[in-house]
Amino acid sequence: MLALDLEAKSALLQSRLSTLGPLLIAYSGGTDSAYLAWAAHQALGSEMQAVIADSPSLARWQLEDALKFAGEQAIPCGVIQTAELESPDYVRNDPSRCYHCKDELFLVMERYAAENNFSNIAYGVNTDDLGDFRPGQGAASKHEILAPLADAGLSKAELRELARAASLRIWDKPASPCLASRIEYGRPVTREALAAIEQGEEVLRRLGFREFRVRYHGEIVRIEVARAELPRALDADMAAEFTRSFKALGFTYVTLDLEGFRSGSLNALLPLETLKRS
Repeated sequence: MLALDLEAKSALLQSRLSTLGPLLIAYSGGTDSAYLAWAAHQALGSEMQAVIADSPSLARWQLEDALKFAGEQAIPCGVIQTAELESPDYVRNDPSRCYHCKDELFLVMERYAAENNFSNIAYGVNTDDLGDFRPGQGAASKHEILAPLADAGLSKAELRELARAASLRIWDKPASPCLASRIEYGRPVTREALAAIEQGEEVLRRLGFREFRVRYHGEIVRIEVARAELPRALDADMAAEFTRSFKALGFTYVTLDLEGFRSGSLNALLPLETLKRS
């Protein structure tokens, strides 16, 4: 049973969403945006639509699973094309990369909204995100994108609980940001690098790992898996499979990070002043 405070936040979210139609939702298929799309559909019915941005930085399995979930829940959903790889500011891959990605996304969504008579645009930021290094939030502010989940005071854990209570299969889906987030800052984002990352993560998925990242450092790949899954990764036969599979993808050196998976590990190298500015 949901705690009373969480019930109140859920009711506040529904009340807020009911006033925002026609509403366009930035949708990735992750727990946050999927729950937002589902809740908006509950509140607005046909007066809402989710859109997922397709580009080389989106893994094919993520696109397919996002569309599958929308279909399962009868959520109106479309696919739009974004061209962040055409932006030198994005390709440069400095710590503001996410800003330029989201700036492109919201520009495309604004055009789509104007052409299809949507009054508002929203995205799935939650209260935990507000205290993290998320340059994309600056782009959302610039474009006046609404944040109903954060406005309702909902955290990541609370969103997972609401999704679980609603029997949505994405309630415990591991977070999976765009493929470009795996490339170390300062190394250009290229189609080739994104493809190698996607193929590498497909290897890990095929081998049965659930929570992981393929971190791209040029000729070096740094594999992160959840600490609970590290014993399997440290097995000699598994290590040999990692070496064979990732060298076949073009990496010269194959490494396993002994600290295990942690979200945003590349941000740990950023200067404190950069994090403060964000």
